[in-house]
Amino acid sequence: MKILLLGRNGQVARELQRTLLPFGTVTALGRSELDLDAIDSIEPTLQAHVPDIIVNAAAYTQVDRAETDQEAARRLNAEAVGIVANFARKSGATLVHYSTDYVFDGTKDGPYLEADKTNPLSVYGETKRAGELAIEASGCRFLLFRTSWVFSADGANFIKTILRLAKERTSLRVVADQFGAPTSAELIADVTALALAAHRRDMFADGIYHLTAAGRTSWHGLACHVVQRASQLGFELKATAENIEPITTAEYPLPAARPRNSSLSTDLLARGLGLSMPAWTVHVDRMLEQLRRQEPQS
Repeated sequence: MKILLLGRNGQVARELQRTLLPFGTVTALGRSELDLDAIDSIEPTLQAHVPDIIVNAAAYTQVDRAETDQEAARRLNAEAVGIVANFARKSGATLVHYSTDYVFDGTKDGPYLEADKTNPLSVYGETKRAGELAIEASGCRFLLFRTSWVFSADGANFIKTILRLAKERTSLRVVADQFGAPTSAELIADVTALALAAHRRDMFADGIYHLTAAGRTSWHGLACHVVQRASQLGFELKATAENIEPITTAEYPLPAARPRNSSLSTDLLARGLGLSMPAWTVHVDRMLEQLRRQEPQS
């Protein structure tokens, strides 16, 4: 079986290169091999590889820049996705794609279900929702996973930023009124492989699924956990969890609006695969332990 993985250098794609190997030959393409911004090159490149499965882990993810760079965001997150989906339908390939909690407006009291009404607040969220709709309209076989607050030991993310700032400063200010589930690229890749295996046996249906770790926290709660656990692991930090000040979204304005509630219900996914999602702290702690092993020892 031939698997074509798009977005080779992203956090999720790096982990997917590990978990997709049991399915067959994995060819991972980065921007130098397939630039999704170059719309006319997409279908010829896909045709050249003749994949049985296309896993699209590529996206325009710069949430704030998308507010002014709207054309590029739409090209990568919507138009390119539609081309890939239509190719999958014509060729008979299965498409795996990733979306975001930002397709919701965050006004719901509890966790969002897959069928809940979408209402993105930002250009990024709008373009990711447009990509979802393009996949559904294509008629291809697909698995689409919405996830949230993605992190890994590789690449840039909130956890690594907090660690860096905690080494440089004695106090931090972090937003405390936005809530979600920090979700590791490792978990996303592992569950993707389980879902694909079941899907290939016709034991897991096409559709949209929410894929996040269990539980929820705020950005402030995540920052406090990171600093506290990093200190226990022996990181040399100037800041302590007690010196991280909780602030409101209004006190930290950004170009793109964020949903206050990013909690996604994973019940549909869990029932379909017969699994329980781990608490968000499990993979956060694992990542910190990995980063600690990489630290120069004094």
